[in-house]
Amino acid sequence: MYKKHKIGVVVPAYNEENLILDTLSGMPSFVDVILVVNDASTDNTLSLLEKQKKKDKRICIIDHKKNRGLGQSLIDGYIESKKRDIDITAVMAGDNQMFPDDLPNLLDKIIDEEYNYVKGNRLLHREIKNTMPRHRFFGNAILTILTKFATGYFFIMDPQCGYTAIANDCLKRIPIENMTKRYGYNADILCMLNIRGFKAADCEVKPVYGEAKSKIKLWKYIPKTSFLLIRLFFRRLWKRYVVLDFHPLILFYLFSLFNTLFLILPFTIRFFYMYSKYNELPKTTLTILIFTFLITFQSVLFAIWMDMDYNKRR
Repeated sequence: MYKKHKIGVVVPAYNEENLILDTLSGMPSFVDVILVVNDASTDNTLSLLEKQKKKDKRICIIDHKKNRGLGQSLIDGYIESKKRDIDITAVMAGDNQMFPDDLPNLLDKIIDEEYNYVKGNRLLHREIKNTMPRHRFFGNAILTILTKFATGYFFIMDPQCGYTAIANDCLKRIPIENMTKRYGYNADILCMLNIRGFKAADCEVKPVYGEAKSKIKLWKYIPKTSFLLIRLFFRRLWKRYVVLDFHPLILFYLFSLFNTLFLILPFTIRFFYMYSKYNELPKTTLTILIFTFLITFQSVLFAIWMDMDYNKRR
């Protein structure tokens, strides 16, 4: 128990025989239930978990017979948590890259500050420049900007950090079983929370990069996740501002999209075609293109401003 709240921790694990025991042995004593999801590991992870379970009765093993991905591992952990008498569910990966001493800080924001969902933010930590590899820092920065628009939480950073905590009364009210099965789950759950109007916050956590090697290949991960974020952006706009509520910012976004697809792009193509054919600037086309671009840009700025203002309280 932590401040009279029952705490559960989901630990996704795939081929973590070198680090899983360090992760479990470092779990704070106030954690009541440890839900370890073994995602069909091909090494000794499962046997180590079974031995550790005999020593630590808090451990519950969810064993996947077939590899189903990180997202599905978290989904299964969350579903199991909902079945139990747990107040707050945290996530700490099995690769021992999440500092256990930071867990109380995440929980305090839910218990004392009444947030529904709290996620770690490594970018605020003073050691970030010395610990996070530069290519990961760069990729994280790109995805941070895209995630702000996709989820509506414009004041949240480091969305790729998997160190999180969620109040179970909130968890039970979102369709967590529909969460993205692979990487990108971070933004998906934030999008679900925003649509339902829940409050989310960042919490500074220590960046840890030890023996574990990331299984993420950025050259594949960033494009795939970017497409997911675009899809989440349109899902959020539709459900938040059309289905559940109505806000004129949706009209500004639609106006900008229409202008881009049916005016800016065609006139840009026409401009270069006319210039290459006649070797002189098509003044009328250029005038229309500049005017359309300016009003479209202004419309986007209005939409973003209203979107940010609407989501301040979250």
